[in-house]
Amino acid sequence: MTSKQQPELNFEEALGELERLVNLMEEGELSLEDSMKAFEKGIKLTRECQTALQKAEQKVQILLNENGKTEAFKMEDED
Repeated sequence: MTSKQQPELNFEEALGELERLVNLMEEGELSLEDSMKAFEKGIKLTRECQTALQKAEQKVQILLNENGKTEAFKMEDED
């Protein structure tokens, strides 16, 4: 890990940070440059949260399939 990389946040921490960034941007007190940085970080956090949720869904599905209690379901982005 380089000095610019931050340790990976867990889902709850990432979601909390995302909410904090949204609140800061909604207040309208950030400069354009700071708003762009916050937006960029928010996009990254959103992707991390989506990935964490997808992994959790897959794990639940595997556990349920192992117990024979459900059939496979499609992810939302699958056709």
